[in-house]
Amino acid sequence: MPTIEQARAWYPDSDPVHGFDHVLRVYRMAERLAWAEGADIEIVRAAALLHDAQGSATGGGEIGRQNHHHASAEFARLVLQSGGWPEERIAAVEHCIRAHRFRDHSEPPASLEAKILFDADKLDVIGAFGVARTIAFDAVVNQPFFAPPSERFLNSGEKEPGEAHSSYHEYLFKLSKIKDRLHTATARELAEGRDRFMREFFARLAAEANGEL
Repeated sequence: MPTIEQARAWYPDSDPVHGFDHVLRVYRMAERLAWAEGADIEIVRAAALLHDAQGSATGGGEIGRQNHHHASAEFARLVLQSGGWPEERIAAVEHCIRAHRFRDHSEPPASLEAKILFDADKLDVIGAFGVARTIAFDAVVNQPFFAPPSERFLNSGEKEPGEAHSSYHEYLFKLSKIKDRLHTATARELAEGRDRFMREFFARLAAEANGEL
């Protein structure tokens, strides 16, 4: 079983969005969900520690965020093979990792353990840390915290040419939909307060940007 100390070396210190602090929060939440839902705790722990091991927050380098779930699954296989894990349990961890990305619908979470990793990871993008991580990402990639969304974006999720993808855009496109995409009853219950806080924050952000408050 990979250890927390071993996992620390897989994540850069300079990543404010998908760094080791994010991994630890996902790990702890995944444990909580696994105990509540009756999942295989060893599969969940390994998947949580390895789920973002490849790919940076800025999408730079040869891997980037768009393919990080596949690259991380391949990396997990190497780590677990070196630890003597049986093939069927390695495959179970790989599935959890490949299925955790919100924007990729090609492999939905099928096992309880994959649903738990998905939920634990997504709970960390709503609530106080979700807001902080969204803003941190835009600071890293030099995007604004707020920009008025175009009618095209509001209607279809597609930006006009040259339109910024601000934190507010990310809230409308992804974060506002997280609560309804969660799989487990435990995660959905925990999401209620986080979702409410996030919605209040972004409503106020838009109101202040528009001079309403």
